[in-house]
Amino acid sequence: MDRGTQAAELFLNGYNCAQAIAVAFSDITGLESDFSARMASSFGGGMGRMREVCGAVSGMLMVAGLLYGYDTPGNDQQKKAHYALVQELAGKFRDQVGSIVCREILKNPPSDPAPSPRTAEYYASRPCARMVYTAAGILEQYIAEHPVKS
Repeated sequence: MDRGTQAAELFLNGYNCAQAIAVAFSDITGLESDFSARMASSFGGGMGRMREVCGAVSGMLMVAGLLYGYDTPGNDQQKKAHYALVQELAGKFRDQVGSIVCREILKNPPSDPAPSPRTAEYYASRPCARMVYTAAGILEQYIAEHPVKS
């Protein structure tokens, strides 16, 4: 199963958008699924339902950081290279979707911080499974073209 389909299924089974991405790639990141889900739990709904950066994008970038990020403080060359990757991945998402901002994608303002019940009406009004599918596909393609160094 491709990562996009896997991530969309995880979303439809109750994970938030960021969690669905992080968990779908947990075998590649080497993190346990439950740890990946906790790490990404704050980023659903555009960061805690504030409708800021799309959680699928946040999840994609978290995984990219784990796989390609830097950990040397003060290494401006590594930081510059990694930020270029972040901008490339986010740009691909923006090109396909039109925005990386949750409220613009959903065409609505910040909402009540309480989670909405996952009903048929919820899924009919939210393109989130498609956003998760899209972000996971972008990341999966990038990883295929840029194998992770051990």
